[in-house]
Amino acid sequence: MDIVDLKINDDAIVATYQPASDNPLHREFVIAYDPAQSIGANLENLRVQLVGLDFDAIVIENPLTYDFSDTVVGLNRQRLDIGLALTNMLDVPVVSASTVQRLGIDEALRQKKDADEWQLAYYGEYAGKRNKGQEAMLTIGNGFYGLRGAYVEATADKDNYPGLYVAGVYDQNTTTVNGRDIVNEDLVNLPNPQYLSVGIDHSNPVRIRPQDIRDVYRSLDLKTGQLKSTMMIKLSTGHQFILTTTKIADMQAWHQLAIRYTITPLNFAGSLQVYAAIDGHVQNSNVDRYNRFDQQHISVTGMSSAGTESLLTGSTLHSKIDFAIAAKLSSPDQDITTLTKSSNTPDAIRQVVNLTVQPEHTYTIDKLVSIYTSRESTGALDKLAWNALTDASFDITAGHTTAFYHDVWQDCDFTISNDITAQKLLRVNVFHLFVSGAALASGQLDASVGARGLHGEAYRGHIFWDEMFMMPFYVAHAPLIAKNMLLYRYNRLAAARQYATDNDRQGAMYPWQSGAKGDEQSQSVHLNPLTNQFDPDNSRRQRHVSLSVAYDVWLYWHQTGDDQFMTDYGWEMLLAIAKMWLSMTRHDDTTGRYHIDGVMGPDEFHENYPNSDKPGLTDNAYTNMMVAWLFKLLEENHDDIPTSALTTAKANDGWQAKDFTQIATVRRHLALDINEDGIIAQFAGYFKLPKLDFNEYRKQYGDISRLDRILKAHGKTPDAYQVAKQADTLMAFFLLDKPTLDDLLDEMGYHLPADYFAQNLQYYLARTTHGSTLSRIVYAALERSSSRDQSWELFRQALFSDYYDIQGGTTAEGIHVGVMGATLDVASRVLAGVNTWGNQLTVTPHLPREWQRVAFTSHFAGATIRFVITRDQITATTDQPLTMQIGGRAHTFAANQAQTITYREER
Repeated sequence: MDIVDLKINDDAIVATYQPASDNPLHREFVIAYDPAQSIGANLENLRVQLVGLDFDAIVIENPLTYDFSDTVVGLNRQRLDIGLALTNMLDVPVVSASTVQRLGIDEALRQKKDADEWQLAYYGEYAGKRNKGQEAMLTIGNGFYGLRGAYVEATADKDNYPGLYVAGVYDQNTTTVNGRDIVNEDLVNLPNPQYLSVGIDHSNPVRIRPQDIRDVYRSLDLKTGQLKSTMMIKLSTGHQFILTTTKIADMQAWHQLAIRYTITPLNFAGSLQVYAAIDGHVQNSNVDRYNRFDQQHISVTGMSSAGTESLLTGSTLHSKIDFAIAAKLSSPDQDITTLTKSSNTPDAIRQVVNLTVQPEHTYTIDKLVSIYTSRESTGALDKLAWNALTDASFDITAGHTTAFYHDVWQDCDFTISNDITAQKLLRVNVFHLFVSGAALASGQLDASVGARGLHGEAYRGHIFWDEMFMMPFYVAHAPLIAKNMLLYRYNRLAAARQYATDNDRQGAMYPWQSGAKGDEQSQSVHLNPLTNQFDPDNSRRQRHVSLSVAYDVWLYWHQTGDDQFMTDYGWEMLLAIAKMWLSMTRHDDTTGRYHIDGVMGPDEFHENYPNSDKPGLTDNAYTNMMVAWLFKLLEENHDDIPTSALTTAKANDGWQAKDFTQIATVRRHLALDINEDGIIAQFAGYFKLPKLDFNEYRKQYGDISRLDRILKAHGKTPDAYQVAKQADTLMAFFLLDKPTLDDLLDEMGYHLPADYFAQNLQYYLARTTHGSTLSRIVYAALERSSSRDQSWELFRQALFSDYYDIQGGTTAEGIHVGVMGATLDVASRVLAGVNTWGNQLTVTPHLPREWQRVAFTSHFAGATIRFVITRDQITATTDQPLTMQIGGRAHTFAANQAQTITYREER
């Protein structure tokens, strides 16, 4: 085994390359620490020195001694967990020499690799958006609620934000800004139930202050769902102690959560207080740019306590959703039946546990919490909240959640043999998809999964087309979640019909941003942070969100075969959406083509034509191609649509038998603007727009992902240029396979060159700024055959996007759940090549060179298939007989018999 030994001095890193005994190569490097550079830049200097050396692990010779990590070092009078940093950078496990001595090199590396791949860890105390981004990434929850991963001792300030969000709990406020009444509907930040802190001799509670915190380590265990933080405190009085907090969201009893708080005095004895609170003095203040609006959404209506229990009740100000939050304190090792009641500040109920402590002893307090609202529960909420805690315990919650994630990883894990950080982040994405949606599977919540999950307040917690990017994962691995996300849309079909009517259309038009009722929640103005001015916002014209809903219905049906869902809900939704699009078409008597006007595509940089008085664009290519797909879907399934669905569509949407004839005609004559090279214009007139010199703006701004804001700050408009925020025209090729689109285009009368897709791909990549995290993952999938390296780079950027917060602070406002779902989809469907979207399962791997072997479970036509894929072999085991296409050839697999197929990867 080839090893690099590191000795960390305060001003230098000494690296010694220790090859295996049969390898004569030996190297030693001294990398002087440059204080003018960041720690990351100094570690990059180390990486440069090691280029060309093949090694399996790094051993730290002189780490500092900590229980939570064996790779913390002192460097330039700073402490750093160099193991976390170097594993991310070099993709090898990093261990200490003492651990190697204790366990042996093989076992030490096995344990460290396992920890690196199953834990999301952060070392050190950070400020501002960096810390708030970590809070979002460390959020625990169960689809009913999300609890941000803040320190329990924290209250909301510039560095910390302990938010609590319950699915579907929205409230609307009106704020007058510059003489304009602006209405905003927000996912409400509810009272903070996690607050715990300590004080010495009845002093004020410990706060999160850099001068008091000597060290802090936070780690989310993806196997068990437990978030653990360890803080080493040294107060100005000289008192030293360790605070350890473990938080768990109950994945079975999803109204509940549990917190275990342990205190270990290091150098003192005497009186110590544990302060506990349910803090209702909160508002929505997670997103700075929203703070000029009225962000107060709750009122506290009652507070009470009895013994070790406390209760806070309240209501949202305008939507009048009642809530009750109860807490119970207990201890496995202390008698805390007698509590003192702290003087309550307004809107917060506080209790105090008094302890007499000795040095080097650990004292444990458990805080059990229950949360109920009038949206999902009936009866007296206070009694429900009290009663839920009667038999609750930390151990019961831990057992529920460990068992839940055991089952999750049995079915949902995507294992990679030799990419530690990618392995961890794919698991992080699985975890957060369940944090965002697990409780929806119960069927008791009228809610869906917002674009930022239950992790923050960006996009005001609204539901977007991002559902479409999560849906492949949910459909495959948690179909009940997928079904209830669709039922959220079905339950708002009446609102979608009204929205269509309001826009002089028939059928159902879903809003771009949906919240409580399903009416349009998009703003008419948008705050540009570069100019601090309000710009017009026409994003509501992204009517393609209705196509996303239709696509999700089809995908769920195709994957699950749930015909009853289609009979009860699905066909009605598809027919209503199709009727809306039919009413959007305009016939051109001169050309015989049909046009769709007044829309925006996914790009979002283009809202209107320059110098035009008419809103929106004509013939957005993505929209028109997906309308053609929807119309063809209905045409092909005409005979299978139940009479009941047709009757409902006739009554509610004016659907007539002749409409089937009409959609067949329209889909074959929808207009696209295509040039002589086979480039499909993003919309009619796109080719007339001037090109933009991206390099000039890169020189000035560096990051030009939000070029729309930059252009507007210069008095220009992105409407006037060939520039895109994200994939638009090519989005159809992400959702549908190329043969399907080839047929659609051919039937529309467009016969394109054989290489048209490759030409379109390069054309639009050159014009896209990737201002949305979704852009990178879409292009990663589209690039899989034409440029393997670029596809891999885009995939990695998307996978790392929230972990590294590549958009400069947006993760602090909530994770991007759509991207997380899409990375899992692309990993299995594109990189591993297992595609379940056709009538037959196909396997066409495009493994990146960094992945030598992957293994995962897939589902198709009622069968569960376990795949192990290497560079040249595919091994599959299915629980039912199944035929699948591998390398263009049909292979039949018997039930419960592993079969290995050798293949040659397509290039």
